[in-house]
Amino acid sequence: MERGVSLERAIELACEVPLARGTEPVSLDEARGRVLSSGLASKVDDPRFDNSAMDGFAVRAEDCVDSCTKLEIVGASQAGSANLPVVGKGQASRIMTGAPIPEGADAIVMVEDTSVVDNIVTIEGPARPGYIRRRAENLTEGEEALLAGAQLTPASIALAATMGYGEVEVVTQPRIAIISTGDELVPAGAVLEPGQIHESNSHALASLVESMGCKAVRVEAVEDSLDNLRNTLDSLADCDAIITSGGVSMGEWDLVRKLMEEEGEISFWRMKLRPGGPPLFGTWKNTPLFGLPGNPVSSLVVFHVLVAPWIAKSLGYHKEMGPRLSQQVSVRLAQDVSGAPGKLCLRRIRITSENGELIATTHTHQGSGNIHSMVAHNGLTLLPPDADGKAGDIIDALWCR
Repeated sequence: MERGVSLERAIELACEVPLARGTEPVSLDEARGRVLSSGLASKVDDPRFDNSAMDGFAVRAEDCVDSCTKLEIVGASQAGSANLPVVGKGQASRIMTGAPIPEGADAIVMVEDTSVVDNIVTIEGPARPGYIRRRAENLTEGEEALLAGAQLTPASIALAATMGYGEVEVVTQPRIAIISTGDELVPAGAVLEPGQIHESNSHALASLVESMGCKAVRVEAVEDSLDNLRNTLDSLADCDAIITSGGVSMGEWDLVRKLMEEEGEISFWRMKLRPGGPPLFGTWKNTPLFGLPGNPVSSLVVFHVLVAPWIAKSLGYHKEMGPRLSQQVSVRLAQDVSGAPGKLCLRRIRITSENGELIATTHTHQGSGNIHSMVAHNGLTLLPPDADGKAGDIIDALWCR
């Protein structure tokens, strides 16, 4: 077991025991938010044929040089048309948006730039070749347009359909159990007795797990009992990973740490991180287990910087297009922010855009028990160990969602 590791080393050690990665097919109706297991190559050209970007008339540009040119209307092309007219000299075809370009035509005149009497159209505006969408100008058959590890958005689902896919192969959603520990915890909404608090960490962690493309299995809080904790962990054998909250520090009643030391396998304990120093990672009967701190802020912060990257690396998520909770950016500090001796410091900050740059400010008490600070702010500093941030400094930060 390694002690007091850096964030980079913690991620490295955790990734030695990755989540199992499976795949499954899903229909496009079920695909929103899922992650592609492999890239998708288009089965067709897009567009499949030259077509009109406007309602109007398909013409020969050379016939429309003079103003108020009159052309004979020889037919119409509608979206889905199979039988198209042929446009010869001095002729035009009605055409609808998305309809194929008739043979002989090489430009479109918008319907607003025409007038029609009987079977004659008068051209009162420019004939535009640029209003023809050319075959394969968006995609060519065989081109990989959706990448492995990308999360499927409404736009990418539409693109998959355009490319000819009715179903796609996606990463199976691992089941991750979440357990809070502590005698003082009671369910949210319950009446509090003296010394009790509402349990909140499991709800936040379950939401984060789901945001990272996994299935959360939230367990009601476990009392401070080795037997209860052991039995609860054993009952989760069908889950792919376990996240606990609380019980990992150095106290007599930090039972997650104690049970893992005695009966589990620990890869590391404690990190050079503030807030969130006490986490551990290991396995419980071959199931990966993260022991997160019980303080609400520490629990969420450690998930952002440690658990989320582990999930992403395990499941092969694309760095930019896969599920993620934050984006690294550079921000200018509006005020002094203190760092932490020997530790990476993750102060909560509010990031806003002002005059073309990102500005960071602080608005609440920074205590690790103050969950309101995670709502009042939308980012975290990445202050290196032993480094303070001064007003006006540009520093690295995480912009969290």
